[in-house]
Amino acid sequence: MAKSAKLPKPQIAAAVAYKQATGEILFYRANEKPYGPFSNLYKRSFVFEGREFATAEHAYQAGKAAKESVKEWILSAPSPALVAMAAHGLYTWDIVPNWAQIKFDRMRAVLRAKFTQHEDLRALLLSTGTARLVEAGKTNNPVNRLWGEVNGIGQNMLGVMLMELRKELSTPTQISKAVGTKRALTVTKRPNRLLANG
Repeated sequence: MAKSAKLPKPQIAAAVAYKQATGEILFYRANEKPYGPFSNLYKRSFVFEGREFATAEHAYQAGKAAKESVKEWILSAPSPALVAMAAHGLYTWDIVPNWAQIKFDRMRAVLRAKFTQHEDLRALLLSTGTARLVEAGKTNNPVNRLWGEVNGIGQNMLGVMLMELRKELSTPTQISKAVGTKRALTVTKRPNRLLANG
């Protein structure tokens, strides 16, 4: 797993000043400080659906492919950005039929796994308080306007989901539920019965 790097003080100060002036936190690129970890392209591995994924983008896009061979092809891309590009380029028949109905719930589950398996990422998300989180895309296209905003226009679904998760994790009972989910959902098969661990 990747090590956390210390943030340069000028970048932190600029981010804090912007947050105080607007009540918003903008993020987009995975390498931007201090909020790059909010990007789905941020390299931090975690376990989702019993498999380790290098990034949230990998975990999310793995659910899009109808065939296992197509899924493995997508996941073999050499960078998270290319994983996204490969998945966006799939033919209709290579996509699970109900993708439009399940993609938002899948993203919520992916984000929950990412931010509950890494204490530093959870702390960063919680440190944003009540600020509006905005994935501020640079290129004006339908994907950037769905998951974020471009020049203030868009649905900002990634930002909305991060704010939902932040609210969930800030409630003490929800923290224990979210952290305990992995253990609670581990199922052991025994003769004639299923036992849930936890």
